[in-house]
Amino acid sequence: MLGEYRIEGRRASDIATSVERGVGAGALQPGQLLPPMRELAATLGVNPNTVAAAYRTLRERGVIETDGRRGSRVRPRPATTARGSIRVEAPAGVRDVSNGSPDPVLLPPLGEAFAEVARRYAERPGMYGEAPVDEEFGRLARAAFDADGVPDGPVGVTSGSLDAVERVLAVHLRPGDAVAVEDPGWGSLLDLVPALGLRPVPIAVDDEGPLPEEVERAVRKDGARAVIITDRAQNPTGACVSEARARELRRVLAGHPGVLLVEDDHGHGIVAQPLHPLAGGTRHWVLIRSVAKAYGPDLRIAAFTGDAETVDRVLGRQRLGPGWVSRLLQGTVAHLWATEAVDPAVVARSYGKRRDGLVRALARRGVEAHGRSGMNVWVPVADETGAVTGLLASGWAVAPGARFRMDTGPAVRLTVSGLAVADVEPLADAVARAAGPVVARSYG
Repeated sequence: MLGEYRIEGRRASDIATSVERGVGAGALQPGQLLPPMRELAATLGVNPNTVAAAYRTLRERGVIETDGRRGSRVRPRPATTARGSIRVEAPAGVRDVSNGSPDPVLLPPLGEAFAEVARRYAERPGMYGEAPVDEEFGRLARAAFDADGVPDGPVGVTSGSLDAVERVLAVHLRPGDAVAVEDPGWGSLLDLVPALGLRPVPIAVDDEGPLPEEVERAVRKDGARAVIITDRAQNPTGACVSEARARELRRVLAGHPGVLLVEDDHGHGIVAQPLHPLAGGTRHWVLIRSVAKAYGPDLRIAAFTGDAETVDRVLGRQRLGPGWVSRLLQGTVAHLWATEAVDPAVVARSYGKRRDGLVRALARRGVEAHGRSGMNVWVPVADETGAVTGLLASGWAVAPGARFRMDTGPAVRLTVSGLAVADVEPLADAVARAAGPVVARSYG
């Protein structure tokens, strides 16, 4: 089962370390089946509970995954290998369309907002024991949620979307639980789920969001206890949940009220398409909005709302760690909101012109491409490595699809935020040469 590698140790921590050492050295390969707990316990001369504790530790660290009677095996991509490391560095003279960052020109200046917050702080410094959510930030966030038809609920603040997702999953799930995730989907999320000891279950998507039958399958057959859905500007495909798709997804979720629903609306402020929230059919839910894409990634702020129990659990656990997210930053974002420092229509139009232009240019060259909203375009290719290499030779660094996919086919992601309109045709030419013939299929 393990070839020549011998797992060693008498204590659970030593056994777990031995397995991690084997994975790190390549002696235990991704997907390799580990011995049943009782069998390994007999080999090592220890109590089966000791091996069970070691395997539990390995699951929590994202090194292995357990699938019932089919046993425990090394994860296809151990959590110690972040998907972000699968990247192409852009050498001198090569245009980088891989990094997923917003266009700095479209980000608002922060000087006035910081100065106003500093002035208020000089009059009344923040102290221990104050409410974790700045009053004005919470009021404006809730008003924006109300305007988009998001169900009523208290507001919380975290250090970005991923921080919110992690905290929500941690207060509801336990290692070994299954979580339905979009495929292709956000690479950091695909790393986070197994790093928490949870089991990711891929659900296919198209341009209108996750396929309802895939969500039903993930919950009913694969036992997913949580479903994570991107409402708009899905990374990497640009998918946007349509009104019709939202109705279908709500119907599916209503049939499973015990499932935790996590909605990521990180595209708020940069998309033209309306939000169609899915919350309401499950007992526990959250909707998260980061300010990273519209106001600047370094602000590290996300507002979220949800059912009262979930928000209370997250804020309670937060108090035991960082305590709260800086109210200085919350005040800065609230000032940007209040002064309308960003015009979403202008931002959406700018990204849309570049994104839609690239999708159309590729279509004219017979290349399938997806990018309904946001700042990314997803292009299925015949040979991912060959496409990335060919584009690099043509002067373009793109993101390999492996950063974002589980079961779906090879592809590349292109971020349009750094493009000028004049760049679209040359980039489309290079992609068409590199993509190769692709068999028609859903990219999910």
